[in-house]
Amino acid sequence: MSLIHQILAYAMTLYSYAIIIYILMSWFPGARESSFGRMLGSIVEPYLEPFRKIIPPIGGMIDISPIVAIIVLQMAMRGLDFLFRLI
Repeated sequence: MSLIHQILAYAMTLYSYAIIIYILMSWFPGARESSFGRMLGSIVEPYLEPFRKIIPPIGGMIDISPIVAIIVLQMAMRGLDFLFRLI
């Protein structure tokens, strides 16, 4: 079970990094339209979209939904740690 826990924890950490990279790509013109940006968007956007529906942008420009999505993912990681400690 420890191997499964390590794999899941590593995958969730990588996904958090992918979200952060995707957020930072919005600061560079055309970065999200590159092949890497589109590939990363196809991985990250399905997770971010529900948060964007719930949390509107502040002032029409500042989107805090990715921050909330990362916090939820971190909470899920802690829950995963707790579950595997019980087993």
